[in-house]
Amino acid sequence: MTSPPKDEIRAEALRLGFTTAGFAEAVLPDSVRAGLNGFIEAGQHGEMAWMTDRLAERAQPKVLWPDVVSVVALGLSYAPGEDPLAVLAQREHGAVSVYAQGRDYHDVVKKRLKQLARWMLRHFGGDVKVFVDTAPVAEKPLAQRAGLGWQGKHTNLVSRPHGNWLFLGEVFTTLALPPDAAEHDHCGTCSACLDICPTRAFPAPYRLDARRCISYLTIEHAGPIPHEFRRAMGNRIYGCDDCLAVCPWNKFARAHAEPAFAGRGAPGLAELATLDDAAFRRRFSGSAVKRIGRNRFVRNVAIAIGNSGAASLRDAARSLAGDADPVVAEAGQWATEQLA
Repeated sequence: MTSPPKDEIRAEALRLGFTTAGFAEAVLPDSVRAGLNGFIEAGQHGEMAWMTDRLAERAQPKVLWPDVVSVVALGLSYAPGEDPLAVLAQREHGAVSVYAQGRDYHDVVKKRLKQLARWMLRHFGGDVKVFVDTAPVAEKPLAQRAGLGWQGKHTNLVSRPHGNWLFLGEVFTTLALPPDAAEHDHCGTCSACLDICPTRAFPAPYRLDARRCISYLTIEHAGPIPHEFRRAMGNRIYGCDDCLAVCPWNKFARAHAEPAFAGRGAPGLAELATLDDAAFRRRFSGSAVKRIGRNRFVRNVAIAIGNSGAASLRDAARSLAGDADPVVAEAGQWATEQLA
């Protein structure tokens, strides 16, 4: 007696290294579109124009691909083995978000999605498409409908067994696969993620104003960092893990064993301040950090130097104040003034 396709697909996904897998109908409720509309109409997406460009596709899978019937939602854990906030006390080093400390997860997840999709084609036929978060897919609502977790008050996916340290990916298929039971909200009265945010980026539970979010400011925002947020950034030079790290559900998560996600350690700000474009590309080859480019990254380094209180970094600050890029130079001048 053969196993149902779902059982076989789930088993193959786990064999390929995914941490969790679930199944959902390729249909999202109107509330997803309404939530996206409200986010954008309030301007809380900031400079992320890509969120508006393909909104209809993001809100409904069948607009993205009319033939899709079912979605296989996959999660790959990157749970750290130590306190990700400990680096915030190392003021002369830069804090890089846990998800970006190893190889670029897009490459790792997409490779496994393609392997799973090819296996599904061989065994069950139909047609497939695979997506990571660079495509206009509402990953977290789909993951919730597939039973992987729920969107917490910080708007990220939270899993009871894996905490909120999951990379997400999807296989869209024309196969009709029975959906799993959707996961329900288990945040309760907890507000730890909202309370810890250094810039008060959550105007209400389950609502994020990206314009105030350190992850947005250090990664998506191209211009000068608004002065009102600079002190709160501390030594965060790429992303921010505060709201993720304090989630109580993380106590059930096991540290990942994925070599590709092994951290590179907290880099020294003095070294990072010397990076030109070529050195930056070499230093972060294969990393998600590379995608923001040298100038934006070194701008963040300059802010961290200004927050360090370290007299030993004054020369680095002065050097950045003379940078050819005006945004970097402005941040370097600010850092010089803070250390004076």
